[in-house]
Amino acid sequence: MTARNRVGFAEALRVWAKIGALGFGGPTGQIALMHREPVEKRKWIGEPCFLHALSYCMLLLGPEAQQLAAYIGWLLHRARGGIIAGVLFVLPGALVLGLLGWLYVVHGSALLVAALFFGLKASLSAITAVVVGVILNLAA
Repeated sequence: MTARNRVGFAEALRVWAKIGALGFGGPTGQIALMHREPVEKRKWIGEPCFLHALSYCMLLLGPEAQQLAAYIGWLLHRARGGIIAGVLFVLPGALVLGLLGWLYVVHGSALLVAALFFGLKASLSAITAVVVGVILNLAA
């Protein structure tokens, strides 16, 4: 694959960290974000390659969004790319959820923290709108 030669590892590292940090909303939202970043925005891989990879990952048991991240990382930088993409896909979200859980347990009754969690509920509507938009885009 010729795209592998054009993508710097440091740039890919930043993108996978971004995808991991923003990849909330379940597998559909995560896959939509992966479609937008490496396919639409950066043109690292083409649409047919992405759809082939997505189809392949959906046949496998387990979380297809993480498998897709690792597979695209592998396509771009082989083993180290797949490992980094897979880890960075999960790590930022796990850290954020751990921090939010700690914040809720320790300071959940504080007014500011309660307002923060109320705002997080509202942001789920925006995530839903993005997911629906990407599903319509992929279906077209």
